[in-house]
Amino acid sequence: MTSNSCFKIGFILGLVFVYTNAQEKVFNVHSYGAKADGRTDDSKALLNGWRDACKWNGKATLLIPLGEYMVNGAIFKGPCNGSSMTFEMKGVIKAPTDPKIFCNEYWIRFQYMNGLKIKGHGTFDGQGACAWGKHQCATPLPFTVGFYFINNLIVHDIHSNNSKGVHINVFNCTNGFFRHVKITAPDDSPNTDGIRIGYSNNIHIVDSNIGTGDDCISMVAGSQSINISGVTCGPGHGISIGSLGKLSKNDVVKDIHTKNCTFINTQNGVRIKTWASSMTGMATNITFEDIIMIKASNPILIDQQYCPTGNCKKQGSSVQVKEVTYKNIRGSSSSKVAVIFDCSDSHPCNGIIVKDINLVYNERDGPATSSACENAIGKATGIELPPSCLKKS
Repeated sequence: MTSNSCFKIGFILGLVFVYTNAQEKVFNVHSYGAKADGRTDDSKALLNGWRDACKWNGKATLLIPLGEYMVNGAIFKGPCNGSSMTFEMKGVIKAPTDPKIFCNEYWIRFQYMNGLKIKGHGTFDGQGACAWGKHQCATPLPFTVGFYFINNLIVHDIHSNNSKGVHINVFNCTNGFFRHVKITAPDDSPNTDGIRIGYSNNIHIVDSNIGTGDDCISMVAGSQSINISGVTCGPGHGISIGSLGKLSKNDVVKDIHTKNCTFINTQNGVRIKTWASSMTGMATNITFEDIIMIKASNPILIDQQYCPTGNCKKQGSSVQVKEVTYKNIRGSSSSKVAVIFDCSDSHPCNGIIVKDINLVYNERDGPATSSACENAIGKATGIELPPSCLKKS
């Protein structure tokens, strides 16, 4: 090989090396002055690192190394120049405990992105105990992490502990994937939903563990094509659709599939809830299958008289619930009435399919479980424990 050929090959390899390294870059928050002492507000360091990473014309990673980072609040905005952004969190990000700082709608927020990955085995610590039942905020307590207007979102191997309000809020997102997410809060912590989804499409939640003081997962208006599998829920209020019909007309939740999930000591199992006196809406094409209940109250519940305040006007819900399938749901119920279909008298539930339900009462030598139905139309096949009370169509 001639020296000229060697030069050409070396030059090309050098270009490849420079090009590859120009396409990927890590932005370490320590380079932007993060103290990681758990006391100093590191918000500015994280935001400045994000700013530069977002400008990078290639794959960029904002790295939060091991350590404790106090962050009073941050909005990580896009769109960004590169092909994708990664938020790699190895440390613990801690929320403020001063109401003068935390009385806000959000704490950490990502928005207007196309291609965002959150990973790293790190923890968002909401330090909610300082606020639960004690705050005097004019707004609801802040969620821990919010994803707003994001396409192609991946969140994996992340922990969220003790959020003041909702742990993870997903709004107006498309193509989201959550895996190995662990969410923890005491069973008496108020309004600490695990993952709340609204106006979002094609969201997958798999192989995760969620225990809170409210819904493990809630799907509110505009949730479509949501797939949940391999989730362990408990403590908490179960996996819920709704509540629907309170704030806006034509609330729709559809194409929901929940499979291979386990509920342990939950207040509810799989639940659909709509306000008693409600605006119009619909919940349709919903499947719950291959579910294990362990001492769960209300394992199967449609509640169209939902009224947590107890002072609602008695009126039939205008939300139509239809085409809902419950298949192979088994285990133990801590409530004697294990299946409740309390549907609207003005818009009865239609197309309810129940197949192979085997729920026993968890008290030794206690009575068999039972069902209760109001305005529920459908059919039951296979194992019926408790016996079905559906009206045949």
